[in-house]
Amino acid sequence: MTSAPNPDLRPAQRWRISSLLLITLPWLVLQFGGLFRPGLLDDVDSVYIQVAREMLQRHDYVTPTIDGIRFFDKPPLMYWMAAGSMRIFGIHDWAARLPLALGVLALLFAVYALGNRLYAAVSPSAAPDRAGLYAALAMATSLGPYLYTRFYIPDILIALWMTLSVHLFLIALDRIREGESTLLPMLGFGAVMALDVLTKGLIGVVFPVGFVLLYLAFTRSLPLLKQLNLIASTACFLIIAAPWHILAALRNPPIAMPSGLGLPAHAGWAWFYLYNEHIARFLGKRIPHDYGQVPIPLFWLLLLIWLFPWVAFLFGALLDAFRELRISRPGSRRFDSDIFAGFDTVSLVEATARRREAALSLLLWAGIILGFFTLSSRQEYYHLPALPALALLVGALLAAADVRTPANTTLHLRVNAPLQALRGALYVLVPLGTLLSIICAYFAITAPSPHPGDTLSSALSSNPAFYNLSLGHIFDLTGAAMGFFRGPLITVSLGMITLGPIAYAVRRKGHTFIANLLITAAMSAVLLAAHEGLVRFYPILGSKDLALAIDSQRKPGDLILIDGELTSGSTLLFYTQDLGGHVMLVNGRVNGPWFGSFWPDAPHIFADDAELHQLWRGPHRIFLLTYHPARRARDLAPFGPVIDFADSGGKTILTNQPK
Repeated sequence: MTSAPNPDLRPAQRWRISSLLLITLPWLVLQFGGLFRPGLLDDVDSVYIQVAREMLQRHDYVTPTIDGIRFFDKPPLMYWMAAGSMRIFGIHDWAARLPLALGVLALLFAVYALGNRLYAAVSPSAAPDRAGLYAALAMATSLGPYLYTRFYIPDILIALWMTLSVHLFLIALDRIREGESTLLPMLGFGAVMALDVLTKGLIGVVFPVGFVLLYLAFTRSLPLLKQLNLIASTACFLIIAAPWHILAALRNPPIAMPSGLGLPAHAGWAWFYLYNEHIARFLGKRIPHDYGQVPIPLFWLLLLIWLFPWVAFLFGALLDAFRELRISRPGSRRFDSDIFAGFDTVSLVEATARRREAALSLLLWAGIILGFFTLSSRQEYYHLPALPALALLVGALLAAADVRTPANTTLHLRVNAPLQALRGALYVLVPLGTLLSIICAYFAITAPSPHPGDTLSSALSSNPAFYNLSLGHIFDLTGAAMGFFRGPLITVSLGMITLGPIAYAVRRKGHTFIANLLITAAMSAVLLAAHEGLVRFYPILGSKDLALAIDSQRKPGDLILIDGELTSGSTLLFYTQDLGGHVMLVNGRVNGPWFGSFWPDAPHIFADDAELHQLWRGPHRIFLLTYHPARRARDLAPFGPVIDFADSGGKTILTNQPK
């Protein structure tokens, strides 16, 4: 008789050093190794980190500002994290990025821990943490989580808070079953939910609370709410989350707004942040409408792409989870005598309950997030908080596929796990890996080699219609531009062959663990190649080189201007602040700093063409970043010399005075 796992064996006791090292290795290579290059990107990456820097400079951690202008778009935790790191390590881009990388590591360990809790019974008895290990490796090496930690946005942290919230709630349910107090896990739940709110806003309440209520409703356990220490949990939440909201509202009360812009007569932080950034954004009526939105079909397609390559096993994992809910639902007459033969009744009940808990919690988790953003405004990376749930489902399938004989595990999945894993590799990874390998090899071989003096920007097309998307510049790539990426293309080609046909051949011989490690290693190489591609593409996406060129000659009194909105050259702010002052915007009173510009104490950073003309013929040296140097040079020529100071990535710095 095969016995069930000892119920007194806590999930933490199943943690294995070898697994933790396997999880940490790709994190070190991909996340920590990517801290130091390239520089900050224009747009949200440098904007959020510059906000953190200004908090340090102003010693004001309540009211965010960008270029001295109030900036109410986001809650403060991401700013606080970057500011704290720069306070410790100095004003460096890598220091600002470090907290996000550490957040990814925390997410990997959190996924591993939850996988241990939910799926130890389907993992090999010699490796009860196998499902958690695979889930963590999937999160570490999937395409989406990696791409959307290349710049400083909060969504991967929402995935962390959601993972912890689900785990703490399930621990609280265990405490109820065992007749113990739920105080500690529910205090943790309240604290994590507060961090969630301080990271992304009110969805930090919507997602975890929605999960709890729906889970209890589906399990017909709503009366358990009375045992969840809701008062203590709410108090903990408010103690952490409320102070910043109260202080932000008090320090930024409503002021008179200009008419004719769609704004209320009086508005302050509360209107903009609580209503405009949450309710109006959900309804697609935010003012100003400065963000792109992906269509619903593309949103769901991107979900599959962001989970690549592990998405190959998602169909079998979802099939198992839905079958589990159907078979083990209350009132079901079906009985798994074939699966549970030889188990005592207690083990049978415990195993069935744990498996239903896993299926229901993970499907609800993913469904709430994906459903919410299907109904509201959505961007192409809003899936990230749902990916850990899907990775855990995949991890369970792959762990069960590692089991060679029934005696090597406590119970089975509702599907033939080895067969489903083999099919996923055969029908998804083999054809996709082969196709992508051929495409990358083709461009690596046929793309023309750049000549000395050639720049990437000259080989790209221009597709501004896509630039509202976070990866919109990908559509600028041409066949000629591929010559700048020959090395990364070769690496991707080899990686795709490895994770596709080679890993499949290894899996078919029964070496499933090695096959999964091959996928992990190959995808790590692919992502490293993607990072190298980002480094080579950086002059298009960021302006660090131009900022350093300015700083090499800048003197007190010199002025820096951006021809257009802030995000078109926002890295200038971070890399050219040593002499103080503000970066001025020519015809750039739009989007991010627009609302804050109405405050009476807002610095004068907005200029029109007439003011630019006056400055150009004035005594100060001007450094003007522009995307249209020829047109702007013709415009400025009547007002003084126009000198090309530096250019990079299709951007040019014009100045009115020689060196």
